[in-house]
Amino acid sequence: MEKPVIIFGANPIGKAALEIFESNQVVVYGFLDENSKLHNTEINHVSVLGDPSDRGFLKLIGQKCEAFVATDDDKIRKAQTELLMEERKIMPVNAVHPSAILAKSSAIGHGNFINAAVVMGAFTTIGQHNLIHTRAILEQEVTVGDFVQIGAGSIVNSGVTIGNHVFIGSGVTIVSGVTIGDHARIGAGSLVVGDVAKKTTVFGNPAVKIEK
Repeated sequence: MEKPVIIFGANPIGKAALEIFESNQVVVYGFLDENSKLHNTEINHVSVLGDPSDRGFLKLIGQKCEAFVATDDDKIRKAQTELLMEERKIMPVNAVHPSAILAKSSAIGHGNFINAAVVMGAFTTIGQHNLIHTRAILEQEVTVGDFVQIGAGSIVNSGVTIGNHVFIGSGVTIVSGVTIGDHARIGAGSLVVGDVAKKTTVFGNPAVKIEK
C-alpha cells in the first residue's frame, strides 16, 4: 500500500489497526472520531484530526490517502462505509496483521479487520467489512458474508457458511457444514452443532435458541 491511511475510529479497534498498519510499514495519516474530546490528541504520536464528516479531511481520501473503518458497531461501520463510497467513490482497505496465516487459495474482500494469529484455511472466502479477532480459526472452504464479527479464539470448522451481519462471540466452536443465517447472534463459548436461522440468538453447549 503506497498511500497513507486515515482510520475512522480512535477506539480499541482503531488502535489495533494502527499497530497492524505500522507493522506492515504503512503510514497512518491520522484518526477521525466523533468524540470531540479526542480531537487534537495523539495516539502513539498519531493525531486525532477531527470528525469523520469533516469534508476537509474527506477530500484527502482517494487522492492522497486510503481509509479504514474501525468500529464494532455494525450500523456505524455500514454508515461510514457508505459515506466513503458515496462521497469519495472508494472502498475501505483491509487491515491484516502480519502474523495472520491466510491460505494462498483463500480470498478476502474490502475493509476487513484481521487481527493477530488468525488462520484462514484453503478456499475460505470472506466478504467485506468483517472483524476477525485474535486467534480465530476459519478452516477450509468456509464462506463468510459481509459485516460479520467473529470473536477471539473462535473456531469455524470446514464447510461452514456464515451470512451477513452475523455476530459470533469469543471462544465459539461451529462444527462442519453448519449454516448461520443473516443477522444471527451466537453467544461467547457456545458450541454450534446445527444450522442457526436468520435473526436468531443462540447460546450454550450445545447452543440453543434464546428467546428475547
